[in-house]
Amino acid sequence: MNPPAARGHADHSDRPHRAYRPWLLVLLAAAGTFALTMGARQSMGLFVGSINTHTALGLASVSLAFAFGQLWWGLTQPLAGIVADRAGPGRVLMVGVLLVALGTWLIPQMQSTAGLIFAIGVLSAGGAGMAGPSVLMAATIRLVEPARRGLATGVVNAGGSFGQFVFAPAAQAITSASGWVAAVQALALVTLLALPAAWVLRGLSAAERAAMPPTEAAAPPETTRQAITRAFADPSYRLLATGFFVCGFHVAFLATHLPGVVESCGLPPRVGAWSLAMLGLFNIVGSIGIGWAIGRARWRLKSMLSLIYAIRGVAVLAFVLAPKTPAVMLTFAAVMGLTFLSTVPPTATLVARFFGPAHLATLFGLVMVTHQVGGFLGAWLGGKAFEAHGSYDWIWVADILLAAAAALIHLPIKEARGPAPAARPRPA
Repeated sequence: MNPPAARGHADHSDRPHRAYRPWLLVLLAAAGTFALTMGARQSMGLFVGSINTHTALGLASVSLAFAFGQLWWGLTQPLAGIVADRAGPGRVLMVGVLLVALGTWLIPQMQSTAGLIFAIGVLSAGGAGMAGPSVLMAATIRLVEPARRGLATGVVNAGGSFGQFVFAPAAQAITSASGWVAAVQALALVTLLALPAAWVLRGLSAAERAAMPPTEAAAPPETTRQAITRAFADPSYRLLATGFFVCGFHVAFLATHLPGVVESCGLPPRVGAWSLAMLGLFNIVGSIGIGWAIGRARWRLKSMLSLIYAIRGVAVLAFVLAPKTPAVMLTFAAVMGLTFLSTVPPTATLVARFFGPAHLATLFGLVMVTHQVGGFLGAWLGGKAFEAHGSYDWIWVADILLAAAAALIHLPIKEARGPAPAARPRPA
């Protein structure tokens, strides 16, 4: 018979460590939060035309508000990540959800470009950034056991797409029945359902931290400033962030202007709503599939990312050359949906692999900033290009060239990492 100490050691190696929270509950809270906030935010493209008609500001001005939102969504994430890394994500998520609801509710009340930027770009987008992937991914990675983390990040990422799949056609139906104002304010109220998730995803208690395995519970070896300095000195981190810029350009352009693309092709508005829904539906498949692959496939994560960007470029080229029918539009949305946000799980996992989980919300948040700089340009330039040329042709060319560049940029990334260096003591 084994001695008690040996039996205890075997027990801990054969089952999830008791310090981690129930993983299904964590996934429900994180994916549900992302579904509600992202679903509302990504459905706003349906209202670009209505907002433009309501305010008479012009498509470029309305696009500027959405573009600023893309940028601010990214800028808030490292700031929210710093707070979440230090104090836990619970309060950060609660404030973020409330801001999304408030900003969305106020959109119909705004009549100026500055007002739209405040409601869409500052309140709603800033709140979605606080309750966004940097905080949600970091909380998930910390709260579930390591063996489940790859799939868990894929499921959380899929939550945002599930929200888009449900919200886009629902918002279109409410618009048809009661008008666009009722639809926007309904989205605002629904996002409040995410508030209970803030309690589930709160930081670990002292008892939970004490019960964790030594490799997980150790105090961070670096300060936030030291971690950021080390990250920016790493060429692989810089390449990863550069590639994520391209992802932001693609995603924001489609989320903001896909209904406009549908209209410019002479197709009915319902095709635009269902195209957004197809983006969301197939990104669920792509996100869960990439999460599964992270834990089981033998491919390097950088190779997965290069393949995703290559598929995007080929899909855009095929769409440009194809006749613009409802079937082609929905097929294009489905293929782009497979790659839409499937870049997020491998990118977050690479950051965690490079630097560990201690500062993950902060460091992944900084990568999200580059994503949203690209998002700002994708949303804004989409409107500018259409106003200048009456079509989106130049944006499609940019999409193809950027996809090819991103596929190549990831190849030099070095994935292997050793332990983080210990922090140097500060001089007295």
